[in-house]
Amino acid sequence: MPREFTRKDRVSDALQRELAELIREEVRDPRLALANITAVEANRDLAHAKVYVTFVGTTSEEVGAQAIEVLNGAAGFLRSRIAKRMQMRTTPKLRFIYDHSGTRGQDLSALIEYVVHSDKMRQAESDSSGSSSSNSSSSSTNSEED
Repeated sequence: MPREFTRKDRVSDALQRELAELIREEVRDPRLALANITAVEANRDLAHAKVYVTFVGTTSEEVGAQAIEVLNGAAGFLRSRIAKRMQMRTTPKLRFIYDHSGTRGQDLSALIEYVVHSDKMRQAESDSSGSSSSNSSSSSTNSEED
């Protein structure tokens, strides 16, 4: 029976859990207080791992870039802590990458809300102009009958 998940997937998931806990508990930098690890992609030989991170409450790219620099600076420390916690032959080298999917998602949500709102406004305008023209035509027919 084939396995549902490859070793690479299982290691990536374990790294994501461990890194989230390590950053929260052991990294004492206020810029990383609200770091959220969205994904970890380990390569096939488990020598390298890309760690995708977002930061809750930050909207500026500059703040995110600074925090990523801090994380990449602490990558060696985090790797050594992971090596102590996880029973693996080799621990992947970590490379932190800012994940833009959260901000893109917020931008798309705002765009969708704008389109829905403008569509409702157009429908309301067309309904009000359509009902006033039908009222004027019905009043003209009433006046012709009198």
